[in-house]
Amino acid sequence: MNLLQETAIFLAAAVVAVPLFRRFGFGSVLGYLAAGVVIGPDVLRLVTDVDNILHFSEIGVVLLLFIIGLELQPSRLWVLRHSVFGLGSIQVAACGIPLGLAAWWLGLEPVPAGVVGAGLALSSTAFVLQLLAERGQMTTQQGRSAFAILLFQDLAVLPLLAIMPLLEAGGMGVQPAVLAWDGVEVVGVLAALVIGGHYLLRPVLRIVAHARTSEIFTATALLVVIGSAVAVETVGLSMGLGAFVAGVLLADSEFRHELEANIEPFKGLLLGLFFIAVGMSADLGLVAQYPLTVLGLAAGLLLVKGAVVYAIGRAWGMPGRAARALAMALPQGGEFGFVLFSAAVARGVLADGTADLLIAVVTLSMAATPLLVVFNERVLAPRLEPAPILPPYDTVEDPVQPVIVAGFGRFGQIVGRLLRVAHIPFTALEANPSQVDFVRRFGSKVYYGDPSRLDLLRAAGIERAQAFVLAIDDVEASVRTAEVVRRHFPHIALYARARNRQHAQRLMDLGARAVVRETFDSSLNLAEQVLTGLGWAPDDAREAARRFRGHDERTLERQRALRHDERALIQSTREAAQELEQLFEMDSPPRGRDKAEREEG
Repeated sequence: MNLLQETAIFLAAAVVAVPLFRRFGFGSVLGYLAAGVVIGPDVLRLVTDVDNILHFSEIGVVLLLFIIGLELQPSRLWVLRHSVFGLGSIQVAACGIPLGLAAWWLGLEPVPAGVVGAGLALSSTAFVLQLLAERGQMTTQQGRSAFAILLFQDLAVLPLLAIMPLLEAGGMGVQPAVLAWDGVEVVGVLAALVIGGHYLLRPVLRIVAHARTSEIFTATALLVVIGSAVAVETVGLSMGLGAFVAGVLLADSEFRHELEANIEPFKGLLLGLFFIAVGMSADLGLVAQYPLTVLGLAAGLLLVKGAVVYAIGRAWGMPGRAARALAMALPQGGEFGFVLFSAAVARGVLADGTADLLIAVVTLSMAATPLLVVFNERVLAPRLEPAPILPPYDTVEDPVQPVIVAGFGRFGQIVGRLLRVAHIPFTALEANPSQVDFVRRFGSKVYYGDPSRLDLLRAAGIERAQAFVLAIDDVEASVRTAEVVRRHFPHIALYARARNRQHAQRLMDLGARAVVRETFDSSLNLAEQVLTGLGWAPDDAREAARRFRGHDERTLERQRALRHDERALIQSTREAAQELEQLFEMDSPPRGRDKAEREEG
């Protein structure tokens, strides 16, 4: 099978599996794994060259770490040093020791058992970061802690690989001078990477950017990432660590966003290929031959690491919810375990059969991680941390105010600020308790409660109010509140904010005195400035915007009766567009002289 055929198979497997698994809430990672298992050597045997594909697809992990580095400025990385070296070292030691003792208890010699414990203590950087990113948890407490632990694990791979020659036949033949020279090489490469990245990368990128050739800039970005990875790999470091360092060095540069935009498509595809390759590497024959052994060891790994990580998180001061989320994200083995076990086999520290069994265990643990995360979010979290019982609403201290503002987010706050400077008192109601707490910290008086509740509106003094400002963001909650106000308090003037045309028409049907579409005025104002910038006289641009506004408002009112008839609405929209064009062609004012003519005049 040629490369093009294999590529088509990978793409087809991803296109089928990933949307399906995301549809059922399992995430893309599990979809990629399942796709790899199906097309791999143990099921359909469509692709069998697993080792080469797995090695090539590690570039996806490298690109992922480069992008993460781009998002971490050196100052922020310095702030993380305590978590990286403190929390990270505790995790590796606290997980590695009991896992090593368990391997010893199961029959391995002390040295191989220590290697097994160290390898299983390492988690999968690619799996964890992808899972956290999909759920928007990278900036949460568990997300930051997971990143710190994974970064330390990347650093820990180097000494673990470095001591492997010492474990071979008791370290006979290993010369201290050779080890010292290896250490010098590591320090030298890292120093060259930092210095070169600081003084050379930006000038080079600046020169390439001035060439104004997008594909060359993309090639340069890939060269920076892969070159950094290859440089550190030559001295035994993780390729991902080199890419991460390069990303951090460019985090403060003016090319940060351009680099991220150019790298992102390659990262997504190659990272997906890596997950597919991991699924292909699952030795289902070994699982079928020793099902209880493999499944039992995988379950034991998940249980031990999960319990230890949870305990570490709690001891580190994390709340129970965050510590449990961290434990569910980090219990698996990782891709660096593959590297460590392979190195141990090459040195004669581990037997081939033992390494194969461990790789199967690690692969199963990686496949189980997305399921654990989903189980935690859907089953454990709702039961262990039930939603706090909130009061029905706050007690309004002075309910006699001429204006009530329902919804005190970004829209309602602007209304409130203008009312305040105009010395018009008002009562602000907000249904989101977090927003209430946030606004109160800045000195604004706002009351918690659902504005659609009749008892809350009465407590807020709506019977004696003159105006009701409906600034709720959610469309259904806004309409529901308007219905309550119009049904029980028809005397009050209702001024409403609308998300779109359909929302505006529903509020108009309920008798709102004025309905303002939240982006309409700002969009029209920007369009007016665009016309001015293109050479229109300011008065002409203002007149064009005024005419457009009048026509759109008439069309909005005319289409209220048609909004439930899609065919009639589409026809009305087409007719309105033609009418608008004719209006500007027949009755628009002259555009005035362009900028050059006005400057000459």
